[in-house]
Amino acid sequence: MKNRTVSPSRAMQVLLAPVVSGKSTMIGEKNNQYAFRVLQDATKAEVKAAIETFFKVDVDSVNMINIAGKAKRF
Repeated sequence: MKNRTVSPSRAMQVLLAPVVSGKSTMIGEKNNQYAFRVLQDATKAEVKAAIETFFKVDVDSVNMINIAGKAKRF
């Protein structure tokens, strides 16, 4: 993966919120991994750059998944 810089305005928009759940807390404690909600069109490079910018850490890798929304009945 190429190291590309992301504009500060885009980095501010990429990270939406941390995921706070039992499962995300467990992976944080055991594997030193953290979960965030990000924009749908964000790339791994953008997420990595945003996290490194905000938290002043080195990111080894970024894993991403798409989660489908819950079905609603009316």
